[in-house]
Amino acid sequence: MIFGLPVLSVAIWLPIIFGVLVLATGDDRNAPLARIIALVGGVLGFLVTIPLYTGFDKVTSAMQFVEMKDWIIRYNIHYHLGVDGISVLFIILNSFFTPLVVIAGWQVIEKRVAQYMAAFLIMSGIVNGVFAALDAVLFYVFWEAMLIPMFIIVGVWGGANRVYAAVKFFLYTLLGSLLMLVALLYLYNQSGGSFEILDFHQMPIPMTAQILVFLAFFMAFAVKVPMFPVHTWLPDAHVEAPTGGSVILAAIMLKVGAYGFLRFSMPIAPDASHSLAGMMIALSLIAVVYIGLVALTQSDMKKLVAYSSISHMGFVTLGFFIFNAYGMEGALVQMISHGFVSGALFLCIGVLYDRMHSRKISDYGGVANKMPVFAAFFMLFAMANSGLPGTSGFVGEFVVILAAVKANFWYGFLAATTLIFGAAYTLWMYKRVIFGAVANHHVAELTDLNGREKLMFIILAITVLGMGLYPLPFTEIMHASVNDLLVHVARSKL
Repeated sequence: MIFGLPVLSVAIWLPIIFGVLVLATGDDRNAPLARIIALVGGVLGFLVTIPLYTGFDKVTSAMQFVEMKDWIIRYNIHYHLGVDGISVLFIILNSFFTPLVVIAGWQVIEKRVAQYMAAFLIMSGIVNGVFAALDAVLFYVFWEAMLIPMFIIVGVWGGANRVYAAVKFFLYTLLGSLLMLVALLYLYNQSGGSFEILDFHQMPIPMTAQILVFLAFFMAFAVKVPMFPVHTWLPDAHVEAPTGGSVILAAIMLKVGAYGFLRFSMPIAPDASHSLAGMMIALSLIAVVYIGLVALTQSDMKKLVAYSSISHMGFVTLGFFIFNAYGMEGALVQMISHGFVSGALFLCIGVLYDRMHSRKISDYGGVANKMPVFAAFFMLFAMANSGLPGTSGFVGEFVVILAAVKANFWYGFLAATTLIFGAAYTLWMYKRVIFGAVANHHVAELTDLNGREKLMFIILAITVLGMGLYPLPFTEIMHASVNDLLVHVARSKL
């Protein structure tokens, strides 16, 4: 409880309330006030999630911080919230990035400042709702609602092709979600009139129905991850989105899709999950290898990191569908690490773009001569993206590779190629942008990080190194829930 209020509801509604307050500041004449309210809201939104970690009981797999109120009684729909060791860290991760995004846009966003800041605060609360919802209708409402702020962020503050990218993002994600709604309605009827997600977990479902339910969920979650071949919306969205939009897309919204597999697909349709595991592993390995090679060919820094995100998220789905504790925990760690690292890389690219208004690698060269502090931070995050031991990027990838080798040597071999491809495309980009002689007069006029930018990167550097050197605080909270899920998935419903 926080001031007598339930923690999860505060984590959801506090950012939304502050978002509305920011909107109330009106036009850009009150932009300084909007920024301050947004920062206060973002920081408070993060602070109220800390009790979720400090008060979490690590020895049980049961849902904690549970809240339940009647919502739509006629259809047995409830405002039902709760978190376990799988979902709790993602609420904290999401809330952690909100103040960083506000800081990142502090000076850069000059028009419609209140609306920009409010969109991120409102989306932060909605995404927390996705991770906390235990009622299927509540989950679906939050799931669909989070599309709206991101659609606005890309469509209003994005680049030249922002409308195309925003519409593509919206249509891809909406169409998949409609199939998920059909599956939820089927489960509601089969359960005798319950929308409780935990009730769905215990329901006996015939194999054919399981496969159809799994595929319906797959279409919703695979688009969000995004998995090959439904990944094509992500590079467009990243390239056109403002820096803050790219950060939240990569660090948070991709994780929502992967989370869906653990909360819905695997526990509701365990037999289908095992039956279709080969397909999931194949698509995951294609993402790791093929998309890694695609990243090597990119000339746009944002597009390169966007394809890198798809490749790294392939590790996540691979870890899930190997069905062992190492794979699943490694995948969860990889999700959190990818949030820190990809968010940091997009902020680095945003710093360069703010100064030169170009994302083209060929427009840079010799940046280290003018921005040595920036170059040092960028190097750390590039190494983490390459999976360097001692950084967060190594922990999850290493554990998933171990699990993959245990399941099948060739799975592990193909997964391990990311250590080569990841280093190749990330460090090649870094070399061309940062090293060498000053390439042109635009680079010669660059200035190093200011205090606001240093603050962002110091915070992210601490998380990347802290998680890489001491991952136990992240992994110990997962053990009970992951083991319980694996036992549940191993138990046939037929």
